Amino acid sequence: MPDYFLVIVVLLFVLAISDLIVGVSNDAVNFLNSAIGSKVATRKTIMIVASLGIFIGATFSSGMMEVARKGIFNPEFFLFSEVMVIFLAVMMTDIFLLDLFNTYGMPTSTTVSIVFELLGAAVAVALLKVVTGGEGLSAVGNYINSSSALTIIIGIFASVAIAFLIGAILQYLSRLLFSFQYQKRMKWVGGIWSGLALTFLTYFLFFKGLKGASFVSSEVVAWINSHIVMLLSGALIFWSILMQSLHVFFRVNILRVIVLFGTFSLAMAFAGNDLVNFIGVPIAGFESFRTWSGSGVAAQELTMESLAQPVQTETYLLLLAGGIMIVTLWLSSKAKSVTETEVNLGRQDEGTETFSPNVLAQIIVRYSRVVSKGVHGLVPQAWLNKAEQSFRPLDLNKENPAEKPAFDLVRASVNLTAASMLISLATSLKLPLSTTYVSFMVAMGASLADRAWGRNSAVYRVAGVLNVIGGWFFTAIIAFVVAGIAAFLIAVFQGFAIVALLGILLFLIIRSFSLHKKREQVKNRLKTFESQNGKILSSKLTVDTAEKVGAHLQFIAKLYKDAMTGLLDEDLEKLTRAKKDLKTLKAQNEELKNKLFQSIKRLEGKGTEAGRLYLLVYDLEQDILQSTALIVKACRNHVENSLEPLSKIQTEKMRQLIVRVHDYLVLVAERMQKQEFEFIQDILEQKQMLFMELEKQISEQIVGIREKSFGRRNSMLVFSLKLETKDLLAVAARFVKLYHRTSVSKNQKEMMLVGEGELKQAM
Repeated sequence: MPDYFLVIVVLLFVLAISDLIVGVSNDAVNFLNSAIGSKVATRKTIMIVASLGIFIGATFSSGMMEVARKGIFNPEFFLFSEVMVIFLAVMMTDIFLLDLFNTYGMPTSTTVSIVFELLGAAVAVALLKVVTGGEGLSAVGNYINSSSALTIIIGIFASVAIAFLIGAILQYLSRLLFSFQYQKRMKWVGGIWSGLALTFLTYFLFFKGLKGASFVSSEVVAWINSHIVMLLSGALIFWSILMQSLHVFFRVNILRVIVLFGTFSLAMAFAGNDLVNFIGVPIAGFESFRTWSGSGVAAQELTMESLAQPVQTETYLLLLAGGIMIVTLWLSSKAKSVTETEVNLGRQDEGTETFSPNVLAQIIVRYSRVVSKGVHGLVPQAWLNKAEQSFRPLDLNKENPAEKPAFDLVRASVNLTAASMLISLATSLKLPLSTTYVSFMVAMGASLADRAWGRNSAVYRVAGVLNVIGGWFFTAIIAFVVAGIAAFLIAVFQGFAIVALLGILLFLIIRSFSLHKKREQVKNRLKTFESQNGKILSSKLTVDTAEKVGAHLQFIAKLYKDAMTGLLDEDLEKLTRAKKDLKTLKAQNEELKNKLFQSIKRLEGKGTEAGRLYLLVYDLEQDILQSTALIVKACRNHVENSLEPLSKIQTEKMRQLIVRVHDYLVLVAERMQKQEFEFIQDILEQKQMLFMELEKQISEQIVGIREKSFGRRNSMLVFSLKLETKDLLAVAARFVKLYHRTSVSKNQKEMMLVGEGELKQAM
């Protein structure tokens, strides 16, 4: 039995390393968002500053470790064997949950996940305990630290509203003070404003944060508390004079100093506040194992009152964890994905929106405009006009849009200062405030106050915020349920459950890695395209779009064949493959749409004809995608619902049709890819022959209906498939017609230019 629990302890520390990796990938957004979004320095410089903050902040988190030990459940009511089950279930669930959100680039709260995982696992073990022990279900309440858990949960979710309001208010006042042309006003207010910001950061970061440091004695903390007014006054004077001097005498952009210092402080606050989420549980498990192994009491008999005692975590463990976090910060591609989500939601200008509008977002935006108009009616117009001058944004980088920051340094400094204050204050009070919730909502409140959410982007940004917040509630629910199930399985099936759950966890992580890699490839292609500045030749755009259309038609030909033969053979595997291919086709179409505006914008000269060509290609792609999607859906629904298959005669004719349609689409694809638009007549002839065959089969179906040979479902399926096939054939032919007309028009213009040249020579 000792070997069994030793294996669990080893597993806990292995899982802790994995949890640090997936946790930092998610939480990196909290302290990198402002620096990266404002492009305050090179990415390398930003990462170095953040790394230093993490390493130092890791030593400040010792006091927070008690949350994992006694903040959620009452350890004295649980046996050693039971708390080890709870801890193992929590760690497995946490890795799964955070990796899931990282894959989709959605920031979630590591604090919320750990709190609800501890709660779910503790409730599951307590239920099992009271049921097997013959106690009533009401006894479960004794096992849970209800007051502490409720305080933590309320504090976490209250932080959402508080952070949003503070971010909005501070950003609005800061923008009124500085305007977007902040360099002009820095000489007058920059020193005192920077001094206040840095004093707040210093107070919460050092004076408050030192209380939790594992290397600071209680005498030092007491001295700081008794001289706090003097220290704060000194900090304000020091920072104000230093910042004013740097700006006036050395022409230093002191907002850059604030943003970099804020990045350092927020990274430090993150490590101090959130490290418990990653290693608090394994350390508690290790301490429980040491207590049990030295007690001489059986694992099923030793109660865990020892976990309720305060403990100072060894500094070397904190530094080791900090080192792992830093390595992850530099190497994790998922950290970049999560950061991009928050930066895009807060960027000042328009662009490709990540989220689609939903009903709630539409309602919020609509009624917010109504409220805004009402408020404006109460404020004197002169005041509004004066304020309006401060909110006129500047185009920060016209020459190179790729280097353009998402927002300026004023907003970045507000984001960091407000978030650092709130998080460091919570750390000093030993409240596991969600760094993700605070930093995200501060950034969103500041974006709103800064008018980053204009008429053309507000509904998309609000939808994005709602999706992220919805994900947070989803985090709480799934953390509670999955941790509870995992704890139940481990408690009942022990080693067998552990092996099975580890296998499932490994499979899910490998799968999510593959999915994330594919998503990043698409995003990187689009990002590379948008970062290019050079003009696009009209001829190159024509050739490129023709090749892509040809590749899409090749893909559609295969997809059509899989869907239709899957229907005839009642082969769900083929139909599943067709559904996956349809998703790929939709993604390709979305990529084409995202490039539409930028492609037309970058065309050389007037580029009217080439721009029109691209637009018509996109329109036809939409049509062919719709027809393909309807065919796949009809085939899948018929087979999945186990409906009666087509008759033998219908099946034979359908198979012949599938081959002909497939060959036709492949032929059109090859013509497009080889630019052989002059051979349009054979394509049109084949299309006409296929149309005649389809019309003949449709007529036969109508006759069969009148003779009662075919039922309603059979007929609706056949009509749907054959009508959509007609549309498929027609759109494929339109592609060739479009490029044929373009090439003829181009040749005519060239001949006219040659003719004009010969005429001039003759004259």
